[in-house]
Amino acid sequence: MIDTRIRSLRENRDWTQQRVADMLFINKRTYSAYENGVNAMSPEILVRLAQIYGTSVDYLLGLTDRKESYPAKRQV
Repeated sequence: MIDTRIRSLRENRDWTQQRVADMLFINKRTYSAYENGVNAMSPEILVRLAQIYGTSVDYLLGLTDRKESYPAKRQV
């Protein structure tokens, strides 16, 4: 599910795989493998993708259908 969600989010913004790979500081082939479900991504990449796309990790993982990100954690 994550592969289809990250592809859809990218395509809705008319971004290339190369653009997203550059934002993640990874190779385009690596990002392409994520979108094609070939490679699993690290938690760090997953969190960064959620930040880039303005959504939650839960949405990317298919645990919710709400695209909105969670409110920022308040610092005490």
